Parts: sequence; structure tokens; C-alpha cells
Amino acid sequence: MRLSARVDYALRAAAELAAAGEGPTTVGELAKGQEMPPKYLENILLQMRRAGLVRGQRGPEGGYVLARPADQISLADVIRAVDGPLANVRGERPEHVGYTGAAEALQRVWIALRASERAILEEVTLEQIAKGELPERVVDLASDPSAWNSHTPV
Repeated sequence: MRLSARVDYALRAAAELAAAGEGPTTVGELAKGQEMPPKYLENILLQMRRAGLVRGQRGPEGGYVLARPADQISLADVIRAVDGPLANVRGERPEHVGYTGAAEALQRVWIALRASERAILEEVTLEQIAKGELPERVVDLASDPSAWNSHTPV
């Protein structure tokens, strides 16, 4: 799975907002806390606002807050808001990509991959990330030493 810088920044900013609680947090504070470029982050937050994940508050006490409780926003919600569908093949949803001959089974592999991603990303919430209290299944998967090794030669 490849996550874009946009998704990485969105998830990190969302985790900061979840940890901040109800008070607004400025773009500058978010950017500084996670060492991200403020202008780039502002564009990401606008996308998240359009998706209904964050709200902006203007004025001297302004900034961003989560639009819903952190336990009701999954990582998948954030990823979809800034990057679209979780899994795609050449920009298409796996169910819309067809293969023939020896490669025909690839479509089922892509659909299974998407289901696997969803199983984790839809289960983990911003609240869990902010508190560092991940679901047991995620902890178990991440504690397997082979999960930390890509098995890909450099």
C-alpha cells in the first residue's frame, strides 16, 4: 500500500485535532506540531472540510476542529476525503477493471486487497490514534516481526 504525502499529512493533522479536543487549532499550530508545510496543510484541511470531517472557525480564536467526535471518524474516512477510494487500479475501482486469460484472477486479488485495507482502516478511529489505544487486531498484526520487514531487496 502506498500512501501519498497528502494522506500522511491529513491523518497526522486529524490525529492532532482529535488530541486537541473541542478547542480550535490553527493551521500554524498543526503544521508546527507535525512539521508540515502550512500552505500545503491548509489545502488538505479545505478538502477535509468539504468532506465534512473538520469545521473551520474564523476570528482571533479561530482554527479547525473535528466536525464529528473523534471516535466516529475512521482513518478510511480521512483517506477517502483527500485521496478518493481506498484501492484502485490505474485510477479505476477494482470491480471495474477486467482481465482475461492467465491474468483473470488479478481482479479478485485487488478486491481482496481492498477488503483487507478496509478491515483495518475502517476499524481504527482518530480517537484510538490520538490516545495510542489501537484495536487488538491491529496491535497483533503490528507485533508480528515479519510485518516490519518488507522482504524487498534494496
